[in-house]
Amino acid sequence: MIRIGIVGGTGYTGVELLRLLALHEEAEVVAITSRAESGRRLDELYPNLRRHYELAFTEPDVGQLAACDVVFFATPHNVAMNMVPELLAAGARIIDLSADYRIQDPELWSRWYGEPHASPELLPQAVYGLPELNREQISSARLVACPGCYPTAVQLAMIPLLARGLVDTQHLIASAASGASGAGRQAKVDLLLCEVAESFKAYGVAGHRHLPEIEACMSAVAGSPVQLTFVPHLLPMVRGIHSTLFARLLDMSVDLQALYEEWYADAPFVDVLPAGMVPQTRAVKGANRCQIGLQVPQGRDTAVVMSAIDNLVKGASGQAVQNMNIMLGLPEDQGLRQVGLLP
Repeated sequence: MIRIGIVGGTGYTGVELLRLLALHEEAEVVAITSRAESGRRLDELYPNLRRHYELAFTEPDVGQLAACDVVFFATPHNVAMNMVPELLAAGARIIDLSADYRIQDPELWSRWYGEPHASPELLPQAVYGLPELNREQISSARLVACPGCYPTAVQLAMIPLLARGLVDTQHLIASAASGASGAGRQAKVDLLLCEVAESFKAYGVAGHRHLPEIEACMSAVAGSPVQLTFVPHLLPMVRGIHSTLFARLLDMSVDLQALYEEWYADAPFVDVLPAGMVPQTRAVKGANRCQIGLQVPQGRDTAVVMSAIDNLVKGASGQAVQNMNIMLGLPEDQGLRQVGLLP
């Protein structure tokens, strides 16, 4: 069995990792850490995990975690980058769900996260964990930076167009909306039910931390700098991201439906919908799946590409398990065969 450690097990991505790994045939979670909940049984905090785990939360201990085959960091930024160097030196493989290793430029990271990077020497060896783009590199990686939820939804929708050079890369637009769980489990007034329910709003319009991550990946795919206007929104629901991307086409003769179907033909967790069908967040709830739909309205020169994911699964913990499977040479879909919850 693969011995698994999870740092930061009390948040939504942490409990989602536990839910998915409970049904993974090759994985055994042997350590789950939380400074605030140390000593408390896991199933006291999350009763949905009763009879699946007999674990209690412990203080983070490098020695205990170093004995694991894989360590997941389901923590806020600036936690992993302080512990990962010692764990890597001890031989553990690391999958970081935070933003600590997603941006390769330490100065750019510091500009967006407001502090110096604690282990910039590790950035060059961190593999960006978008399997549909970097599957080969992930297979030999020891440190994987799991993409953010918005970047996953946006990039999967746009990669085929950028890779084929079919769009104007200087005027890309992404309008994306996420459920409230995307902000984490911490208490915030603006995320209270009475503040979120029956309302819809944009946020981070002047600049969102996911923007440099998205632009860096898109630029690498396109082979030249990409400029994206990215506007996130808050949806009055718990889970799900729906993104709508707008891109000016440079070649109107290409069959975009055929392009996307071919591009993702071997991607087990990307579902290109039939022509004319649009993705819905409820169809991917609880599943490690991205559904994509695309149209060219009125036959003009603007492609509209839509994607839907569960922000906690394909946008976080499910993708992390997918990365683990690839790193360890397991079937990519092992432990991830859940069907979306509908209704």
